[in-house]
Amino acid sequence: MHLVAISGSLRANSTNTKIIRAAAALAPAGTTVTLYERLDDLPHFSPDRDRDEKTAPASVAHLRDLLQAADAVLICTPEYAFGIPGSLKNALDWTVSSGSLNEKPVAAIAASPLYSGGANAHAALLLTLTALGARVPDAGKLTIPTVNAKLSPDGTVTDPALLQDLRGLVDALMTAR
Repeated sequence: MHLVAISGSLRANSTNTKIIRAAAALAPAGTTVTLYERLDDLPHFSPDRDRDEKTAPASVAHLRDLLQAADAVLICTPEYAFGIPGSLKNALDWTVSSGSLNEKPVAAIAASPLYSGGANAHAALLLTLTALGARVPDAGKLTIPTVNAKLSPDGTVTDPALLQDLRGLVDALMTAR
């Protein structure tokens, strides 16, 4: 089993990346986890740059190949201006023509320091994943309000309810493939 984990945040000390790492650590033994950390390497999406697979920029080809080889994908996004960050949306836009996420099991998490839990970003992410043909299991959807209060500085999940939610999400993702 190969799981690709994507944090929608470019921040070095991102809570979203901490959540992704914590969730990935809950994957069953024998699961290979790849944390995709190259969102900021992708050029701005343009259909003119995406005429065929052979002319796609190298960073785009890398992302597509990684997603194609994955059995499942886990995405955690922050909320910026009531939506997902442009860098994450850009990455997802690059997968449209390749179909890299079509019929692929994907779990969608939004984490926020606010009480809303990033609900608007979560809704936007789910809408984009639907357009891409991803299969998001019902138990593979999670919003995390006041995320900072649920993590230690090193990224350990300190909230038992969140840990249980992450376990359920990972289990749902692993059985959806």
